[in-house]
Amino acid sequence: MSTTAFETASPDRALRIGLWTAQGLIFLVFTSAGLVKLLTPIPELAAMMPWAGQYSETFVRCIGLIDLAGGIGILLPALTRILPRLTVLAALGCTVLQVLALAFHISRGEAPVTPLNVILLALSLFVLWGRGRKAPIAARQF
Repeated sequence: MSTTAFETASPDRALRIGLWTAQGLIFLVFTSAGLVKLLTPIPELAAMMPWAGQYSETFVRCIGLIDLAGGIGILLPALTRILPRLTVLAALGCTVLQVLALAFHISRGEAPVTPLNVILLALSLFVLWGRGRKAPIAARQF
């Protein structure tokens, strides 16, 4: 097997592919979680996420809006190259959200649900670092 394909791929290209992949994964997870929290009736949501039935509907729906905004913000500005720095801010917001989610779940004794939060935290930090320092997206020139 030849390693020519691996040798010709630059580290910058691999980094960009990794960043787009991370952004796509964060987009899928955050937007789907946000839509579920926004559109699912609270009794059904509480069956999936017990905490949702123990807090006000307003709180649950606000978390859904935050998830949705983070998911859209992590991908859309970079993809369209319109205000791409918003992607960095969205990555920062997703990072903070995951730290808070970890603290929330651990304080409630829900440690078994935290691995997803840890993965999302790592992906968010990667995008924050990558899009903020190593491979920023240039704004579109109109």
